Amino acid sequence: MSKMDSARLESFLEMMSAERGAADNTLQSYERDLADLGQFLGDNGTSLMQAQQADLSAYLSHLATLGFAVSSQARHLSSMRQFYKFLYAEGLREDDPTTILDAPKKQLPLPKTMSVADVNRLLQQAATEAAQEGPGHLSRLRMHVLLELLYATGMRVSELVSLPATALAQKERFLSIRGKGNKERLVLLSRTAMDAMQAYGRALRAVSDPKNDNSWLFPSYGKSGHLPRQVFARDLKDIAIRAGINPSAISPHVMRHAFASHLLQNGADLRAVQELLGHSDIATTQIYTHVLEERLQELVQTHHPLAKQGKKHD
Repeated sequence: MSKMDSARLESFLEMMSAERGAADNTLQSYERDLADLGQFLGDNGTSLMQAQQADLSAYLSHLATLGFAVSSQARHLSSMRQFYKFLYAEGLREDDPTTILDAPKKQLPLPKTMSVADVNRLLQQAATEAAQEGPGHLSRLRMHVLLELLYATGMRVSELVSLPATALAQKERFLSIRGKGNKERLVLLSRTAMDAMQAYGRALRAVSDPKNDNSWLFPSYGKSGHLPRQVFARDLKDIAIRAGINPSAISPHVMRHAFASHLLQNGADLRAVQELLGHSDIATTQIYTHVLEERLQELVQTHHPLAKQGKKHD
């Protein structure tokens, strides 16, 4: 770092300490970040005082290439902003090259999902248990229809547990769902979901008190009057264990993800999936395309003959 750069950095740190009351660890962080920036700029033929917006962008890209976390990149950017704002305010530079720098964006975590095989195992376990007569039969039928509906429609768990009892009267393969923002949408029922609903409906009517006008498809004695989503989530993990599936890898939301991912894997249109999920913005739905891309890359790496040849040469 040049003498001029070192002097400007020292002046900046003094100002942050005297006028802003910055703590010692904060000052040390600024000094480390800006010294590292100065080293990078020097290696690339410029300096802290001469750096332009393109130079600083290149530095941020350099940090990303080195694997710095988004939070660390953001901290470096904050140090740069403070430093160049100081230089501009003091008249030591005629511009502030950080004004149009974009903050590093956090990468959205890919949603967890399930394989088709695991979903089939889960649904088969629920169907097998639902076929068993005796105590707890209604609860087993309820779990079966919950899972069939969840995977067939991709409903949010809150939408699922609060379905009205009138859903049992549905004769067509379409079901009207009231989702976020009180918006209604239509979802398509699978034949197995419809069969499970009919079996559950017959059992429910057999034990229901006609004097009790319960308006929920999955009634409960709780405050809401319907099955709490936390109870369903707990019971889902229990049946997953019985199906030989890791319970930590499953939740109602994971099954919603599976619904979307499996549709896209089989060629469904992204806009159609958006409508079925009830997403107001297609950008929310596009996260599932990243899951699909990741799966396809894994498939190529595992099965493509050139990829296999490449491994032999390693």
